[in-house]
Amino acid sequence: MKPNSASVPPFAELVQACHRSAVHLELRDSYGVTSEERDFAEWRRLGLISSESVERRRSWLELVRSVVGRGVVMRRARVVSVPVSEYIRYEHAGTHLNVEAGELVRWLPRRNAAKLALPGADFWLLDDRLVRFGHFSGEGALAGHELCDDPAVIKLCADAFESVWELGTPHESFTI
Repeated sequence: MKPNSASVPPFAELVQACHRSAVHLELRDSYGVTSEERDFAEWRRLGLISSESVERRRSWLELVRSVVGRGVVMRRARVVSVPVSEYIRYEHAGTHLNVEAGELVRWLPRRNAAKLALPGADFWLLDDRLVRFGHFSGEGALAGHELCDDPAVIKLCADAFESVWELGTPHESFTI
């Protein structure tokens, strides 16, 4: 639909337009996203998610609460290598905040995903009508977003997400 990242609306705008569902598939073991640098460094130093880190996540958590409060189901599935990377330990330590805000989260060890057909990039699938791919550099820096409304791509992403979701372990039961 729109391969130019500059033309992709902000995520909050896209998810606020949802009526039924917003699902997110994460496939990387490490991200180097600028907005998380401070929190990740702090977690490495302290070994926990601080109250300051929670405060910096407030806008995301409020967005989740708002969207879920309207009846939209938000689900996130993460495919991870085991043993997990340091970054995934950091993500796991903060995921309870997403869950408390209303997101449903599952984890799937990469070994258990070996026979699944998965797209080559992380994505959000919004109301089974629009895919927002997230592209990252080899080091994990955000390299842009792309929207796609091609029915075949939507089906690929929907099927991939549901396959991972079915095999995944709910956050509350996934230990690292």
